[in-house]
Amino acid sequence: MPPAGSIVWESLAVGTELLVFGDYGRVALRYSILTNSWTWLADAMNTPGYCFGSASVGEKAYVAGGSSAEMYDLETHTWTPLPNMNRARFGCSGAFMDGKFYVIGGLGSGVKVLTCGEEYDLNRRSWRVIDNIGQGLNFEIWGASPHIAVVNNELYVADYRENDLKQYDKLHNKWTTLGKLPLQSKRDGYDMGFRACGDRLIVIGPPINSTGEKVVELHSWIPDEQPPVWNLVATRPIMGYKIMCAVMGC
Repeated sequence: MPPAGSIVWESLAVGTELLVFGDYGRVALRYSILTNSWTWLADAMNTPGYCFGSASVGEKAYVAGGSSAEMYDLETHTWTPLPNMNRARFGCSGAFMDGKFYVIGGLGSGVKVLTCGEEYDLNRRSWRVIDNIGQGLNFEIWGASPHIAVVNNELYVADYRENDLKQYDKLHNKWTTLGKLPLQSKRDGYDMGFRACGDRLIVIGPPINSTGEKVVELHSWIPDEQPPVWNLVATRPIMGYKIMCAVMGC
């Protein structure tokens, strides 16, 4: 990646591209898996942000943070403002499920943890508040944003405080614990990644019995209505404090 002079980064995959944001969203680069090259984006987001929630579907990406939200179009490489959310939030997470964009967690006014989330309907172009969807996620003021992922239109969270894998019960608006994670965060969730890849859940982070070596493990599991049995896929060295990961081509 070209040097960009930023120590704060966010990333998002959409289609065959990886978007990387630096300097609190004021600069952005685009990596194309087709050309194996980096390009500076002439226009970053209309409203620069940091620790925003994001998700992608097809050739569109959606981001939300503060009270603003935007859509990125892979075809035109342009950003389109969306209607503002009902609740301004910082440090939230995003997911795409059942044809809608969900924003969960984060901090509201007065630096208070928000237990509500919001659902954006693409057809109606409107937001709906979902009360208490964040209860049970153990999100803290100083911790990483909730680690959420969607497989087959089911929402999961990697609870890095209790080291649990949980699934969202849409009917009763609550989280159900499925089992334990194969890893253990040692930095309030910042040293862990959680993503969906096709029909698999992927979790990346420090080994449970780590003795200080700078390595991370990558585990996968295909949800099957049974307690999770994780498969160790890879182990690799790591440098730095925070893990950022994005999935392309699954």
